[in-house]
Amino acid sequence: MNRMKRLMRTPYLPLHLMIVPGLILVLIYCYGPMIGIIIAFEKYIPVKGFFHSEWIGFENFRYIFDLPDTVTVLKNTVYIAFLKIIAGLITPIVFSLLLNELRKEWFKKGIQTLIYLPHFLSWVILGGVLLDILSPSSGIVNELLVKIGIEPIFFLGSNAWFPYVLVASDVWKEFGFSTIIYLAALTSINPTLYEAAVVDGANRWKQTLYVTIPGILPIIVLMATLSLGNILNAGFEQVFNLYSPQVFESGDIIDTFVYRIGLIDGQFGPATAIGLFKSVVSFVFISTAYLLAYRFANYRIF
Repeated sequence: MNRMKRLMRTPYLPLHLMIVPGLILVLIYCYGPMIGIIIAFEKYIPVKGFFHSEWIGFENFRYIFDLPDTVTVLKNTVYIAFLKIIAGLITPIVFSLLLNELRKEWFKKGIQTLIYLPHFLSWVILGGVLLDILSPSSGIVNELLVKIGIEPIFFLGSNAWFPYVLVASDVWKEFGFSTIIYLAALTSINPTLYEAAVVDGANRWKQTLYVTIPGILPIIVLMATLSLGNILNAGFEQVFNLYSPQVFESGDIIDTFVYRIGLIDGQFGPATAIGLFKSVVSFVFISTAYLLAYRFANYRIF
């Protein structure tokens, strides 16, 4: 009782109460549907429901991992997600360092706005833009290639090019958001460190190397470790709007695979099984990422 009274008197109580509506929504829409996990262990028939379908244990998992496409899908997912993590980490760091060197504040803010804008657009819109830009017949990219004597490239229909189109377009859409984070970190660096570096004879490159980068290193470590949780998230919306059967070999990922076998083919049990497998592996990566973030960047949720 005394503990409850102390809690009610704490100055943080209003802040905790502000979390309650969001927590309720998370419980209803994120944790409530988790009852459907049982489908992964059943020969699920919709008319029978969760609790009356035949229980078959791990048969759905065996079926999924016996499919010849499963290994390819897993490789594609990890490969594309890994490239996105690396490119999505390096690009905003480099761009924020370049923006930080601009002295015209109006120009700097204008560039920030332009690179941040794609973040607010859906992949339905950006997918249509990319289809027009990369079209082998009338796309501006291939028209430029033809003018310099290079044969048109079917970027969205070539297994050799498609993964890199995914990575490049994802960076284009999202690096503006990460750039703002690094720019905010740059403002926290003590200006006297630059003054001391100038006194020691450091040029702009050495100031960047020995003052700027060490100053934002904790944020870089934090962003890198947190991104480990997305190693199995290669971007369903993006891939779904850009891929076709021609590029299943290099572009099919776990989420699109689940969509096809679950909603298109009606194999609900196997689709839930591979979705559950992905969730378990992602949970392990996210837990590891937060542990590393706490150990190396002193990052804590609570």
